[in-house]
Order: sequence, then C-alpha cells, then structure tokens
Amino acid sequence: MNKVLHAAQSRGAANHGWLRSFHSFSFANYYNPQKMHFGVLRVLNDDEVAPSMGFGTHPHDNMEIISIPLSGELKHKDSMGNEAIIKTGEIQVMSAGTGIQHSEFNASTSDPVKFLQIWLFPNKKNVTPRYDQIQLPDLATHNELHQVLSPNADDSGVWIHQNAWFHMGTFDAGTDQSYTLKDARNGLYLFLIEGSIEIEGETLGARDAIGLSDLNEVSFTSTSENTRVLLMEVPMHVS
Repeated sequence: MNKVLHAAQSRGAANHGWLRSFHSFSFANYYNPQKMHFGVLRVLNDDEVAPSMGFGTHPHDNMEIISIPLSGELKHKDSMGNEAIIKTGEIQVMSAGTGIQHSEFNASTSDPVKFLQIWLFPNKKNVTPRYDQIQLPDLATHNELHQVLSPNADDSGVWIHQNAWFHMGTFDAGTDQSYTLKDARNGLYLFLIEGSIEIEGETLGARDAIGLSDLNEVSFTSTSENTRVLLMEVPMHVS
C-alpha cells in the first residue's frame, strides 16, 4: 500500500477578500510540483465566499466538476440555461465536455457560503455538456458511508464520466467504519471535513487528508463526535 498525507496547514491558501480558499492541489497562483493531483483528482478547493459575492461567468471544458456546499447556499447559472440554488445537503455536478460557461455566487446577502469545489479528469473527452444537482437526505443518518457519486446514472447519487465513487458520512465518537474499493485498480483520497479519525496508523484532524493506493479495503475509527468524512475513490492513471 502507498500512502500520502496532506495536512490541512500544508494546503495552498488564497485570500481575495470576498473569497478565502484552500487548495489541496496546485491551483491558480499556488504551485507545488509534489501536489499536482491524486490520480484523476485534479482539484480540491475548500472555499468560503462572502455574502452576495462570487465567481463571475467563466469557461471550462473537458473536466468533471463537483460542488458540495458545507454551509450556506450557492447560486448557479450557466450557458446551458440552468439557474439553481445549491443548498447544504445537496451535491452539484457539471460535465464540461465540449465547453460551458458558468457563474457561482453566494445566494445570501448576510452569511458566507462554504463549499468544496472538486475537479476530476474525465474518461471521455468532448462529451455534450450536462448539469445536475440532487438532494442527499441520507446524509442525516449517522455512522454510515452514503454514496453520493458514481459512474452510473442509475446508481445512488450523481454520476460523472469517470470510474469514480464518492461517499460521505457523519460519525459518532468510537465508530469503526470500513470501505471496500469498487475497482481494485483505483485509489482512495479521504478528506476529513470535521472531527478526527485514526486511519492506517495516522491521526487526522479537520481538513487533513490521506491518499491511499494499492489496497482493496480501508478502515478508520472516528475519535470525536460529528466527524464528517468525504471519501473519493478514483482511478490512479490519467488517460
């Protein structure tokens, strides 16, 4: 098994006044040749946007883009005609494909919005762009990993053009949890949103992450109340 630790304080940081962002991988003005990506996981940004502020209209292509609000509400608009509010407890996905333009703004005039912005390299290029968002009511159930993303349109969660599975869960202190890979060729990147866990001989705190490859199963133990986990199973080779 191969293991890489990404401590919260080792992330790139940017403060633009209206936006505070922490980058797990090289992004914008943050460049670290040792942290370019984990397999097809290219971007994991931990963003906080001030009230009524946001990202103006900008383009993307050939990237699978996922947004997961952690608190607050995010207002989305794109060139496909979609306009939506993405709330805490939901997940949004865009397949940029041949090209889209979109904007994301804080829908509140008084409170910040916090969300994870995640990009994956796709396994198919120049697909027709698409957008989707769904509610995730199962996340209210503690001590289980709930699937929120997969390669299959008929499976639980949203789907993307990649052989990847995302799971999320909130765990009570002392809870043990295991996860078996859907594809043994994949790796796992676990991002700890809140709380603390013990995993593979390591102790992780809030916003710490661990990347694991060459394994079939992983187990962890929650060591605090309301530990929130995002587990991303992704291919390790970029096609």
